[in-house]
Amino acid sequence: MVLTKRDWRGAENLPATGGFVVAPNHLSHVDPLAFGHFLVDNGRPPFFLGKEGVFRVPVVGAILRGAQQIPVYRNTGQAADAFRAAVAAVNEGKCVGVYPEGTLTRDPAMWPMVGKTGAARIALATRCPVVPVAQWGPQELLEPYAKSPRLFPRKTMQVSAGPPVDLSDLYDRPLTGAVLREATDRIMAAITTELEKLRGEKAPLERFDSRRHGLPETGKFRRQQGESA
Repeated sequence: MVLTKRDWRGAENLPATGGFVVAPNHLSHVDPLAFGHFLVDNGRPPFFLGKEGVFRVPVVGAILRGAQQIPVYRNTGQAADAFRAAVAAVNEGKCVGVYPEGTLTRDPAMWPMVGKTGAARIALATRCPVVPVAQWGPQELLEPYAKSPRLFPRKTMQVSAGPPVDLSDLYDRPLTGAVLREATDRIMAAITTELEKLRGEKAPLERFDSRRHGLPETGKFRRQQGESA
């Protein structure tokens, strides 16, 4: 509240009751605070799916555990536990936050990347609304993988929620890879549309794919020569 200004948009698109998935883009390690603040301000506190390593960070991990957030054990046999926990949370009427990119965007211009299928899988299993959310501004407070924030001048945290993504035509289809990819592509397209509104410009026609560019799926990485930070 002291260190940032806020520009909240689209709160009318958040369901007033019942469980749902909310899916934001990922720009900075501080954007969960802006995103969470937006949701709390609008009466729907989030229950995040977050990488398990963060839950082991001193102080931060204790806060996450105390707030009943949901750890994700990536690339292990425990990954299914996170899915079951998220489905249970939605069925209990909670707002479940899932970053569909899975990590900070690698796109050189910080547009949303190709998404992973977790948010779509939860939404199709529960038939709950999926609300796309765009964020812009947290990366000015703390650049990706930077250790020190830039507090002044005060940065504006822009967060915009769009209308729920229509996945109803996929509900009765077998949960194949193609169906999950279609649902995920719709979610990422909706997030990108909201971000275009915040940034006042159009995103590239092709979404950035880390694998095609030979980048690791998670963790700090070295940008290719010629790419901006």
